[in-house]
Amino acid sequence: MAEAKRSWHHWEDDTLVLRVRAQPRASREAFAEVMNDAIKVYTTAAPVDGAANTRLTEFLARQFGVAKRDVELVQGDKGRTKTYRITSPRKLPPLPGLQSASQA
Repeated sequence: MAEAKRSWHHWEDDTLVLRVRAQPRASREAFAEVMNDAIKVYTTAAPVDGAANTRLTEFLARQFGVAKRDVELVQGDKGRTKTYRITSPRKLPPLPGLQSASQA
């Protein structure tokens, strides 16, 4: 039996769960392409003392129109592949396959 392909995001009620592949020390902060089951995100911060995680949290909060406290890193604190939970996003950036919870 073939394994179902995992998506880079899913909804849990009004909470968006994202799988992110971080690219630290980039020249800009931006979303990039979807890679397997994660979306690549560039961040300018170095992966030192949690700086890249902090910048990713700030970037995601801006992109989804929420406060930083509404963006939670739930997995991948030390690795490049991370899972974030975004509570009640107020806006959705134009990303492939991303739609509101009511449309999902």
